[in-house]
Amino acid sequence: MTITQQKSNFTDSVEVDVSHNPVYVGVEVAILEQRLPPGMRLAEKDLAEIYGVSRTIVRAGLQALSHSHLVTLRPNRGASVANPSPREAREVFEARELLEPRSAREAALKATKKDIADLRLHAEAEHEAMQENSSGRALRLSGLFHVKIARIANQQTIANFIESLVSRSSLIIALYWTRSSTRCDEHCHNAIIDALERNDPDEAEQLMRSHLVEMHSALQFGVPEARNKNLKAILGQ
Repeated sequence: MTITQQKSNFTDSVEVDVSHNPVYVGVEVAILEQRLPPGMRLAEKDLAEIYGVSRTIVRAGLQALSHSHLVTLRPNRGASVANPSPREAREVFEARELLEPRSAREAALKATKKDIADLRLHAEAEHEAMQENSSGRALRLSGLFHVKIARIANQQTIANFIESLVSRSSLIIALYWTRSSTRCDEHCHNAIIDALERNDPDEAEQLMRSHLVEMHSALQFGVPEARNKNLKAILGQ
């Protein structure tokens, strides 16, 4: 992943590759797998010890995660896992409902046999995660499924938006999701793959829209459960 960091005068920018930053990669996966709960503090000292890196590398990773809306950085308070409000949660899913059905339509027009085979293998990995009761891994794979479809549609700018929205959705689901079972994902994803394989844009668009509306309707905006976890226990090797 490449993050664009702008100078304070907004006249220049620097591309920073964080795909090999262990803090970025490790914390991102832990968030997407729901092992790090929203609002949890991410102390630089602890992260440096956990990953065996310098504070400079820790800060670069946290800055990149902040650009992805997965981490919140506050002056004099440090970093914490982002804690999306109900309003933000609704807006994220409303944005997905606008963008992803159209991407599914385009993907149905462009999907190759290789794309379909890749999606089938991915769906099998999702199923295995669910069978093993690994809900966090299943959630991460479910999100990646949506990103893969956006990539098949070959609309780079929209795909980047969708990838960001999918990442933010994992936090929203961690806070507000009311259904413990993800079997509906398995059924819906397989149906979408079938529509793509038939090159049926209308069906693919409708299935994606219905799937996202169902996910959105499963969010319950009450008071989030308090969590108390140890960062080193979660991320420690």
